[in-house]
Amino acid sequence: MSLNLDQKKAVVAEVTEVAASAYSAVAAEYRGLSVEQMTDLRAKARNAGVYMRVVKNSLARRAFEGTDFACMNDGLIGPLLLAFSQEDPGSAARVVKDFAKENDRLVVKMVSISGQVYAATEIDRVASLPTRDEAIALLMAVMKAPVEKFVRTLNEVPGKLVRTVAAVRDSKEAA
Repeated sequence: MSLNLDQKKAVVAEVTEVAASAYSAVAAEYRGLSVEQMTDLRAKARNAGVYMRVVKNSLARRAFEGTDFACMNDGLIGPLLLAFSQEDPGSAARVVKDFAKENDRLVVKMVSISGQVYAATEIDRVASLPTRDEAIALLMAVMKAPVEKFVRTLNEVPGKLVRTVAAVRDSKEAA
């Protein structure tokens, strides 16, 4: 069923709003997936904080104008599913990659981050990006390491003194 002009404007406005705040986007061809499979994919995306929508390519081109995802316009060919990461850059790629493992009918066409389009083969690299919590944990570990090493070094001086005194005591007791 075709959309009237007001419905098309609403779709473009919704996708533009999501694209303006998204970290990354994945476009995948969904041809051959059943309704049950698409429903399952949408549920997994919702749980992961990923906005997923099937949009006509002409409407997607209009929605991407003025966003970081305008670079995807040339690759919008055929029936595509658009997934936008709302929480962290790798979430959409993780959802699509995991679902594509189970369903070979879902074929990734392109990935976009920060105004650059990457080939479909780069989805593994994007999916392996850390979440916000993982990135903070890594940063804290890096910041904490020098202090820990300094404390261990300072603790080694009295430890060595104790071991030396114990060795002198043991040698006097043995004599």
